[in-house]
Amino acid sequence: VGEDSAKFELGEQKVSSWVYFAGILGSVLFALDVLWIDPSTGYGKAFVNAVSGISESKEVAMLILIFIFATVHSGLASLRDTGEKLIGERAFRVLFAGISLPLAVSTVVYFINHRYDGTQWWQVQSVLGVHELVWISNFISFFFLYPSTFNLLEVAAVDKPKMHLWETGIMRITRHPQMVGQVIWCLAHTLWIGNSVAAAASVGLIGHHLFGVWNGDRRLKIRYGEAYDALKSRTSVVPFAAIFDGRQKLPKDYYKEFIRLPYLTITALTLGAYFAHPIMQSSSFNLHW
Repeated sequence: VGEDSAKFELGEQKVSSWVYFAGILGSVLFALDVLWIDPSTGYGKAFVNAVSGISESKEVAMLILIFIFATVHSGLASLRDTGEKLIGERAFRVLFAGISLPLAVSTVVYFINHRYDGTQWWQVQSVLGVHELVWISNFISFFFLYPSTFNLLEVAAVDKPKMHLWETGIMRITRHPQMVGQVIWCLAHTLWIGNSVAAAASVGLIGHHLFGVWNGDRRLKIRYGEAYDALKSRTSVVPFAAIFDGRQKLPKDYYKEFIRLPYLTITALTLGAYFAHPIMQSSSFNLHW
């Protein structure tokens, strides 16, 4: 039986664990700023300049940044079993995050700063209903994009990181929610921006996540064997496919699997991210990446 995702029991939480989490998060953000973001001390600007210097095309630079991030991120994920045996689960998670996070920040900042460069293919931002469609699509995409954040203490290596066989909540809809969420996000942003840079970013991100579907299934099969096969038989990559063909049996109180703190947190953060768009845009612009 697959694990119950997004389960959060307040009575089981330790104050000390969340104090450690806050300390680790603060330390990581401070190190990220000093070593990568701050132009006077970090290497982020030099990295982005080196990549963008390969070609005058913003589309090419965007794809190269995504390719570098995808190679490192998926490569380290593929080495997880070996790495954890060599240095332990917590140390490998720190290594994984320490390398992946700066590359992700560079890619996101470059996209924000150059999202309106390139060739404009269409302009539908003033068309009635498009803003609402894009907003709703992005809101939904975040519920698919971030199931891995259900265990924040594992993400920060406060608790020992694990590979989970989730099956409840969003996992009943699709076994690979991050891929589905990324596709929705990319299609919505490409529709809204309507140019070649947005399309290039979408091609790169969707391609990376489609590879992640194969790689993720492969890694789970290696680690869990027949247990994974059983889970795979009851779930699907295509959203709702396992439900429609009867392989995934929904309980009567299925909706309760979404009335949990992690989903409420995603809702709050998604709304916050929408209203924080001007701050993110101005912060990215000030970096001149």
